[in-house]
Amino acid sequence: MDDTTKSRAAPPAARTPDTQTVTDVRHWSEWLMSFRCTRPASLRFRSGEFVMIGLPGDNGKPILRAYSIASPCWDEELEFYSIKVADGPLTSRLRHIRPGDPLILRPKPVGTLVLDALLPGRRLWLLATGTGFAPFASLLRDPETFERYEQVVMMHTCRTADELAYGRELVADLTRDPLLAEIFGEGIADRVLYYPTTTREQGPRMGRITDNLTSGKAFADMGLPPMDPAVDRAMVCGSLAFNLDVKAVLEGFGLTEGANSDPREFVIEKAFVGEGV
Repeated sequence: MDDTTKSRAAPPAARTPDTQTVTDVRHWSEWLMSFRCTRPASLRFRSGEFVMIGLPGDNGKPILRAYSIASPCWDEELEFYSIKVADGPLTSRLRHIRPGDPLILRPKPVGTLVLDALLPGRRLWLLATGTGFAPFASLLRDPETFERYEQVVMMHTCRTADELAYGRELVADLTRDPLLAEIFGEGIADRVLYYPTTTREQGPRMGRITDNLTSGKAFADMGLPPMDPAVDRAMVCGSLAFNLDVKAVLEGFGLTEGANSDPREFVIEKAFVGEGV
């Protein structure tokens, strides 16, 4: 299917809190897709949290995985951003969904990538690889993020430029987001610094997030000082190896890891969906 192929249909009413209806599907590349589904009226979540979603397996038993909710907490629907793995137990099936199809949803949101898990600060760093962008898609569209922070830095690294398309379009559309536009107007664009890089394909900016931070290149490119635990806060979402590497970098700047029960200077999502889904 071609990049950014999109399908949409008027959804039927959702049946139960555990079974929702797909309303929109967009294929960004051969390996990446986003989709939306109906939202249970009873579901309340904080932007940045994740839920369990899935599809029936061959034996009728649901195949479920943790997925960050990419839509903000105020959205009337739920959005998800996913890889497509040909032999993945879930994504091999998920890649074929269409509007009108049922989707299993366990409406019990949890997660550490929430604003309440951080101490107050002035600048928020969102650090992601691949589909780890998903929880930040939620936070970037939540007005509370910009009420708490003067500036948000979105660093996103993928192998190739086409894998950055979802995040690139979302950031570009922030000024047209209905709620953000109503509250902040076009000024929201001046408060977001977007720093996308590739690691395999040649592009205007390249390199891993850890390298660009430790070398100082990212700070120089964006005209920012090095991270300071007095003002900077961070959220991290990626593979286990990425999370551990970034944790070491942030600790090198003097930041300490926090949690919902113990807010600190940075948090890491440990339930990110991996490549074998």
